Amino acid sequence: MSAPSRRPEIRRRRARQHKITTLRKRLASAQTDADRNRITAKLHKLSVASPGQPLVK
Repeated sequence: MSAPSRRPEIRRRRARQHKITTLRKRLASAQTDADRNRITAKLHKLSVASPGQPLVK
């Protein structure tokens, strides 16, 4: 694969990793159970598309 064809894939991967890190930070600082459940649901939705390591520990 050439570099121009990989750029969108790399951009999507980096954006996704950024989103995951922000969600993990929000989960760590969540005060209420409703916030935790909502953020955990978002992380689970992202983890369905990526097999391997679980996103929520």
